[in-house]
Amino acid sequence: MAKRTVIIGFIGTQLDGGNGPGRWDKWRPTISLGMHEDFLPYRLELLIDQRKYARLAEVVCADLRQVAPEIQVRANNLALVDPWDFETVYAALHDFCASYPFDLDQEEYFVHITTGTHVAQICWFLLAESRHFPGCLLQTSPPAQQGKGLPGTFSVIDLDLSRYDRIAQRFQRERQEDRTFLKSGIATRSAAFNRLIDEIETVAIRSSAPILLMGPTGAGKSQLARRVFELKKLKHQLPGGFVEVNCATLRGDGAMSALFGHIKGAYTGAGADRAGLLRSAHRGLLFLDEIGELGIDEQAMLLRALEEKRFLPVGSDREVESDFQLIAGTNRDLALRVQDGRFRDDLFARLNLWTFCLPGLAERREDIDPNLDHELDRYARQNNQRVTFNREARDRYLRFATSPQALWLGNFRDLGASVMRMATFALGGRIQAETVDDEIVRLKRLWRTPGAAADILADCLGEKAGDVDRFDAVQLRDVIDVCRRSRTLSEAGRELFAASRRQRTSTNDADRLRKYLARFGLSWESVQKT
Repeated sequence: MAKRTVIIGFIGTQLDGGNGPGRWDKWRPTISLGMHEDFLPYRLELLIDQRKYARLAEVVCADLRQVAPEIQVRANNLALVDPWDFETVYAALHDFCASYPFDLDQEEYFVHITTGTHVAQICWFLLAESRHFPGCLLQTSPPAQQGKGLPGTFSVIDLDLSRYDRIAQRFQRERQEDRTFLKSGIATRSAAFNRLIDEIETVAIRSSAPILLMGPTGAGKSQLARRVFELKKLKHQLPGGFVEVNCATLRGDGAMSALFGHIKGAYTGAGADRAGLLRSAHRGLLFLDEIGELGIDEQAMLLRALEEKRFLPVGSDREVESDFQLIAGTNRDLALRVQDGRFRDDLFARLNLWTFCLPGLAERREDIDPNLDHELDRYARQNNQRVTFNREARDRYLRFATSPQALWLGNFRDLGASVMRMATFALGGRIQAETVDDEIVRLKRLWRTPGAAADILADCLGEKAGDVDRFDAVQLRDVIDVCRRSRTLSEAGRELFAASRRQRTSTNDADRLRKYLARFGLSWESVQKT
């Protein structure tokens, strides 16, 4: 079904003017919009300062209805204090676009740039280029010879006005606002993380290719994916919705059905058709968290859906379509899973175009302070109660939170839970030093649970853990953590030495890891047992 054509533009106070019969003898650009049989709009949205030109608006709208009565014509009041001032005009048009109910599923939009000042035309260009106006530019021109009933010509054009310095500065401010939006308004201080967000913002706006977010559990992959969706939604790039699923929860036959849908009777218990998550994400964004846990068969189906935008629901012999953008999240090293045969290399190649590694909270200790305020704000919104620290309590908590003693194994989930506990115990809305001391003890105990890194060296080395230099301790903790979640010595070696092993013709990662552990009096067996 063809979309309805909508044209938006100013009424020309000079070119469209005239009250007497003679007005029909001259070419009027706005009236000509209703005279092209091969480009007849469904609706015209005309902008005019009603205080100054109310009579002109009435005449133009009446003449348009006479020329093409089937066209809907609307006059919108848009008062410009100075139509030659860039900032005034841009702000007014920006606000108009922000409030206009664009319906990209049903309508396609054009902005008429023949009328209005040159400043207005430039501003229309910029709004279309930045996707604040999600449409094309329409230029109309008079006929070679003036005469009654001649519509002239029209063309769709695209110009680059990026040479305007003031506008470039405005773009830069808007990009900064977009980056702040992706960070949920948190004034993060980590230079590396801020650079990462800059890259993600650029990719999110300029590309619709899949994005892969890597990082430990609790690093904020899900929240960032949703913010990317909301940012693209603000730019009118995704008319659909946001669909999220944790692939670790998809098992067996239910995984195929959940992702790709099924038809009634496809299997026992399939009492009705099911659309599936991919179809639900049509023209929107699909976030597949923990994609490394997806089965091989599901991976093959997903790859085809990404490349062809088509797939077969379970039990059906008729393909369905879904055009969605994919963001995948994982705390696994997908390259290693490809080597082990647990992840398809072709799907990994498709996902690996835009890969971003989110650091854990322990790698962003300078960001704990601003995130502390963010968590307090979140608690206030959820509980309708504002809670704050007294100065001594905040300083004491930050000293611990930014010290090596704080491991933040659950990353931002640990921080959020910690703030919630302290806020709950804050009588009178103030977190005291005693509450902080209790919370520090609680966090240390939490991180000393079996297998946790806070006491991982003591688990393996006992009293000798205190003899390990701090520099070596950081490395050894990571090595032991990899060993404990790996099935074999060789698998752990491949993950630990993945970078250096690519530079050698022959490798023996298991022997290399065994010798490293022996330096500290440890063996593979002893690490596994502890």
